[in-house]
Amino acid sequence: MRRIAETALRMFVDRGFEAVTIAEVAEAADVAVNTVYNHFRVKEDLVLPPSEASAGRLAGIVQAREPGVSAARAVLDRLRGEIEQRSRTIGLSPGFGRVLPMMLAAPTLAARLRELGEQMVAELADLLVAETGAAQGDPVPGLVAAQIGWVHSLLYGEIGKRTVAGEQPDDIAEAALALLDAVEGLLSEQVLTYATRKDA
Repeated sequence: MRRIAETALRMFVDRGFEAVTIAEVAEAADVAVNTVYNHFRVKEDLVLPPSEASAGRLAGIVQAREPGVSAARAVLDRLRGEIEQRSRTIGLSPGFGRVLPMMLAAPTLAARLRELGEQMVAELADLLVAETGAAQGDPVPGLVAAQIGWVHSLLYGEIGKRTVAGEQPDDIAEAALALLDAVEGLLSEQVLTYATRKDA
């Protein structure tokens, strides 16, 4: 599966996402077309596989937090760790500077990125409602989820912008950590402490 995705990505970067067909990807990867579809439901999944580009990413991070950790703190700490580790998840992988422009130039991929961000916030908001027992119509869970989603999106955008500009991963990581610190300083105490998990 990884070989098929890597083959497709190279072709998309070289020729553009819309110019490459699934049949061409299958031929280049030396597999049948049906094999590609068995692993990737639609063409966009070759670039944004659901296992990696999941709408449940933020909710999953929050759900896995330890006692004494708030929703926002769980996400901020995860993002900081991913930057420090130069994680592929956060866009700090070799070659991403060529991949991102290809993605943004393809309308279906750009739309999927936007939808993914909206879905992440919606799933996180649902989780926060369930965990806090917020009353129906209470806007706070959605507002906190939106703030966390904004931080997540802002960080990805900054890393992407600097990557496309040709900056080195270490310099990008340093700038991303500084941005994260600045954003954390601007978040209200209510956001930073909301939905703190109680001790077991």
